Amino acid sequence: MTSNSKDTTFFGLSIPFLSHLGVVPEFAEGGKSRISLVIKPEFENSFQIAHGGVVMTLLDFAMGAAARSTIDQPLGAMTIDMTVSFLRPSVGKIVVEGTVLKAGKNINYCEAVVLNEAGEVTAKSSGTFILRK
Repeated sequence: MTSNSKDTTFFGLSIPFLSHLGVVPEFAEGGKSRISLVIKPEFENSFQIAHGGVVMTLLDFAMGAAARSTIDQPLGAMTIDMTVSFLRPSVGKIVVEGTVLKAGKNINYCEAVVLNEAGEVTAKSSGTFILRK
């Protein structure tokens, strides 16, 4: 689904915060996910770049969506831990891609990257997620 309306669902889940931001869910299947967001002035920090909290939110969701996509998991994935590295400023339209590195019965190990419009990695993350049943 690519709508930015208040009714947007994120791969089967209603997540009001992501709807409020205008996150566009592109796909989540086979252990991979992709979302995008245009960085608006209200999402920026004092340096006029994406606030780290916004970037972390997107990385977290992309990894969780990738984890959920490994099985039919309607109830979501919960973050156990997450590490983020900020490599360069995130501005304009950014794309976030999540990937499952190792899927277990209940625990998935994931990574995600933020890409700018030039295709450069602006941030990367790794995380561990438990599938909620």
